[in-house]
Formats: sequence, structure tokens, C-alpha cells
Amino acid sequence: MKKKFIPVVWKNASNLALAWLIPVGLLLIWGYLSASGNLNQLFPTPRELVQTTVRLISDGTLFDNLRISLIRAAGGLAIGGVIGFVLGVLTGQFETADTILNTPIQMIKSVPRLAVLPLILIWFGIGETAKVVLIALSTFFPVYLNTFHGIRSINPELIEMGKVYGFSSWEMFKHITFPGAISSIMIGVRQSLGSTWLILIVAETIAAKSGIGYMATNAREYMMMDVIVLSMILYALLGMVSDRIAVSITKRLLQWDPNYRRS
Repeated sequence: MKKKFIPVVWKNASNLALAWLIPVGLLLIWGYLSASGNLNQLFPTPRELVQTTVRLISDGTLFDNLRISLIRAAGGLAIGGVIGFVLGVLTGQFETADTILNTPIQMIKSVPRLAVLPLILIWFGIGETAKVVLIALSTFFPVYLNTFHGIRSINPELIEMGKVYGFSSWEMFKHITFPGAISSIMIGVRQSLGSTWLILIVAETIAAKSGIGYMATNAREYMMMDVIVLSMILYALLGMVSDRIAVSITKRLLQWDPNYRRS
């Protein structure tokens, strides 16, 4: 047991070191350029960024804005993801649903998200609802398309086997359809997470008075580059952490798959 444990720990430590190699390298370059005076004076130094972070944490500004951004992102992702999953299952399993729904969904998908922003503002106003709807609209399509693809890609022989065993529609979905499509569905979730943080920046410029995007926009008005850079780093960290969580959930759901069990 101990002999197996050591290589696993070493592998995890090596992977962690490699994953942070480029970010740490960029941080060192940033620090060197700042110390040598070769960095534009408008750009903050690492020390100034740390001081700004400590100040915003101390007065509660950072965590208040972070909490509100997370609530907006989670709400939009949940709504868009659930609707995308349900419609993906319907169109993936039933030809009639595919015929009725797939064409209009594909047409809406082709419309740029920012092009529908005026309509969203007219329909939902400039409050929280508009922000969540905009995020939900962007997260819907990756989940829908990957759920549809995952269900349509299931081996037909497995479906036939389920029929031979006399599975009901629910049992067929529970034991064959859903497990077979999980990998594709989670790819859609990861893509949706990426869209969430990108659209959140736009959403939080819509007459917002809170959130990381608002914090960055407000800092831009006063040329507070340290706050702007901090906001960018926060978005990057949120994207990385949420993606790691999605990967971890995928591995847990696919423990039965040798390819994921080894990864």
C-alpha cells in the first residue's frame, strides 16, 4: 500500500508543479520588469497588487463583489444548464422533439449573444434578471448540443440489450442513456463554465452596482489599474477552479470507465 501511495503522491505533485509552471514564470517576469523599471508605470507592480488585494479584503469590498458575481454565475449556469440538458435529452431520444425543436434552437444559436442584449433589456429591465438571463442564454447551447450529441452517439447495441432485458423507459435512461452520455454532457458543462465567466463581464456592465465586472468598470473610470488587473486575475482563477471542479465531478461519475479511472 505504501509503495503504491508514494508514486501517486509524486505524480500528483509533478502534475501540480507543471500546471503552475507558466503562471509562476509570468509572475517572476512581471516582478523582474517591475524591479528593473522596464514596466509601464501605469501597470501595477506585484507588491501594489498585493497591497490592493489586502485593502479590498479588509474593507469587505472584494468578498462582497465576489459573492454577488458567484450568485449571478451560478444562477445563470443552473438555469441554462438544466434547460439545455432537458431539451438535449428530448431531442436526442425522440425524433419528433428533434424535428420540432432542433431547427429553431440552431437558428437562435447563430445569433450573437450581444445582439440580443437590447431585447433582454427591454423584456427584463436592467435588474438582476437580465444579467442571469444573459448568462443562461450563453450556457444553454453548449450543454444542449453536447447532451444531444452524447445521446445520439450511444452504441445501438446497448439500446437493444436494454430492450432484451425488458428495461422501462426510465431504466433505459438511468442505466444506458445517461451513463453513456455523461462524458459528452460534462464537456458541455465545461464549455458553459467558460462562457459563464466571459458573459458575466458583459452582464455586470449593465447598470450594475456590484460584482467583479462592476469593480473593474468602476476602476477603469478612475484609471485604477491595480483593481483592473486584480479583477482579471479573479476571473482567471474562477474559471480555473470551476473547471477543476467539473473535471473532478466527471471522474467521479465515470469511475466505471477505465479511461477516466486512470486519469
